[in-house]
Amino acid sequence: MPVAEPLLQVSQVVKRYPSAGDPDGPPVLAGVDLELAPGDSLAIVGPSGCGKTTLLNLIGTLDSPDAGDIRLEGASLTGLAPAALARVRNRQIGFVFQLHHLLPQCTVLENVLLPTLASDNEVLRDGAPDRARKLLDRVGLKDRQNHRPGQLSGGERQRAAVVRALINEPHLLLADEPTGALDRASAETLAGLLVELNRETGVTLIVVTHSLDLAHRMRQVQELRDGRLRPASDQ
Repeated sequence: MPVAEPLLQVSQVVKRYPSAGDPDGPPVLAGVDLELAPGDSLAIVGPSGCGKTTLLNLIGTLDSPDAGDIRLEGASLTGLAPAALARVRNRQIGFVFQLHHLLPQCTVLENVLLPTLASDNEVLRDGAPDRARKLLDRVGLKDRQNHRPGQLSGGERQRAAVVRALINEPHLLLADEPTGALDRASAETLAGLLVELNRETGVTLIVVTHSLDLAHRMRQVQELRDGRLRPASDQ
């Protein structure tokens, strides 16, 4: 069988944050390399401030590297115009953050459908309401779709955020500390859900986390240390 092309390739990525006393600034990321196949799952661990969120933001095109290249499905993201990057984020990448960022004035269903408003794929957009209801049912929120976020528990809000991230059928799902603001039971439920959705939908999953329980549910665990990714030591 032919070997699948990598979905994501990160090559020698460098990121610095200049300061008044040091215009170049020491590199937060000092030549990161990463390759993931379609449908794979990866946890990135490491101490606070080591650059995990920075790396996720670069992969998700929310920021740009100072050097190196990031390729998604064979296409380089480096140097793309803002409008092109916005299309990549809308079509190919889903985001889940530690805070759910649901709009309080909208229902759960309305929040989930928000990313489809910017989609130029008419077929995807037209099928979104039915897809949203099926996904909400899948994550246990069928009876909560007409509630507003303030009427949900923390775990329910985060599950709604996961559905919103998946509504445009992205090939890459990025989750930044998705269980960080949840109690233990809700965190375990969400961790299991992410693993199941990765397996069922084939979406490639990258999770930044301090939770070893969540990290060890991923197929790979890598540690960001001294500005580079390395296979995680036993923790």
